[in-house]
Amino acid sequence: MQLNGSEIIIECLKEQGVDTVFGYPGGAILNLYDEIYKHPEIRHILTSHEQGASHAADGYARATGKVGVCLATSGPGATNLVTGIATAFMDSIPLVAITANVGTGFLGKDSFQEVDIAGVTMPITKYSTIVKDVTKLADAIRRAFVIAKSGRPGPVLVDVPKDVTGAVCEYTRKEPEPVLPVTATIKEEDIQNAIAMINKAKKPYIIVGGGAAISDAQKEVVELAHKLQAPVCDTLMGKGTMPGDDELYMGMLGMHGTKGANLLVGKCDLLIVLGSRFSDRDVGSPKDFAKQAKILQIDVDPAEVNKNVIVDASVTGDMKEVLLRILPHVQAKENKEWDAERISKQELSAVSVSRDSLNGPFIISKINELTNSDALICTDVGQHQMWAAQYYKYKEPRTLISSGGLGTMGYGLGACIGAKMGRPEKVVVNIAGDGCFRMNLNELATASRNQIPIIEVVINNHVLGMVRQWQTLFYGKRYSSTTLQDEVDFVKVSEGLGCAAVRVTTPEEFEDAFAKALKTDGPVVIECQIDSDLKVSPMIPSGKPNDVIYDEDDMNNWDK
Repeated sequence: MQLNGSEIIIECLKEQGVDTVFGYPGGAILNLYDEIYKHPEIRHILTSHEQGASHAADGYARATGKVGVCLATSGPGATNLVTGIATAFMDSIPLVAITANVGTGFLGKDSFQEVDIAGVTMPITKYSTIVKDVTKLADAIRRAFVIAKSGRPGPVLVDVPKDVTGAVCEYTRKEPEPVLPVTATIKEEDIQNAIAMINKAKKPYIIVGGGAAISDAQKEVVELAHKLQAPVCDTLMGKGTMPGDDELYMGMLGMHGTKGANLLVGKCDLLIVLGSRFSDRDVGSPKDFAKQAKILQIDVDPAEVNKNVIVDASVTGDMKEVLLRILPHVQAKENKEWDAERISKQELSAVSVSRDSLNGPFIISKINELTNSDALICTDVGQHQMWAAQYYKYKEPRTLISSGGLGTMGYGLGACIGAKMGRPEKVVVNIAGDGCFRMNLNELATASRNQIPIIEVVINNHVLGMVRQWQTLFYGKRYSSTTLQDEVDFVKVSEGLGCAAVRVTTPEEFEDAFAKALKTDGPVVIECQIDSDLKVSPMIPSGKPNDVIYDEDDMNNWDK
């Protein structure tokens, strides 16, 4: 049948099973928006800013495992997506961004709202392209979804000039091309080597990263851990793959991980690394990392092997498939000495949560209690993000939605909207600091306009908390541009944007406010006033080995 470019884009989205897109219209993309108007089967969420659209598409993808889709017009509309695209790229999130550009005859002439967005996003996408021929448009959209989902997932951008969105050609519907797990790279000799290393080990320790969550390998990870009686830690991106209430779970690894999780790195004889890229926040000093142990790395991306930490062996391929091949040949273990070491390190990691005043750990612990560890938790970036990683007990993958690699302030609210659209049956909460919240709080208007029942918890310490923490410890308490004491009233702003809002200052007030928010049919903002000098602990200073870890008392007595 004969369709124009905009109709082809819509039909291709329907081919791919897309039910929700996030975006913001403009002149160059008007043809496509005119077509969206005719297709209510694809729900379009008009965000307050294009960056919010990219974060919402990202949150939708993280929560569902499907490809998130965002739309933007040319020029600044397209460039406003860049931070969200980079966020998705760093965390391997499948996202397709469709932008419209000026007409083909105006390209390269510094036309109004013209920018080479395919060129701009080349370093932060798996693939970016501009489609100047309408006959190639359908295949370009289909290819975008395949690339976004295949292997190590990531974002793809397709730029379409305005005249191409209006040009007509023949369109034939096609079934989506299946995207299969990566298995061709799995070598039998690597599998056998991995099995031999695992069976020889007396003190195995497992690190679970985002790759294990992406491949839906929770069942296999848990089975491997219990067969080996191996303690398990995770990275921020791996949260929930090993349930937070499992007896073998040690907590998070890295700069703000638990003492036990970090200290065990130096005690094991085999480190099994599942889908983690050895980020600098997990491995402070690569040359000192687990130097007494053999390291076995399993990852879908061969580029991650020996990139940050040199390993003794590796298997490249889909995590779930690799574990399925290994598990039948793994010998069950029981090492009472290693088990005692695990228990002692878990006891070392135990911390109490103060109820004397309102504070970050209490807020997250109470959210965990009131949601029965069953909510989708989104975060922005900073102290509150680390508290959310430390004090919420994630039971499943895809339940912590947070910017790990890029560390994008202002990410959480858009992502929270996207996550709720993807998983409407779930309670969805965004945890934000006041510094992050003010960056993209305009997306509250998106939530209220669409009556999206999310809960926004703003932990307001009137400072850029994590930066202040570094300034306190490493910069002689010179608080350069990190104090946010001003006249902004978050409750009034939130109400002005159409949301229910309340300010709380005590643990009792927070508990009551959150319980009420769970029963509210619409967006709710809870502003929590906490002390400016609360710190995230433990902490490993940047670049230091994982056993150089400071607890709360250490930091409180830092300069004494």
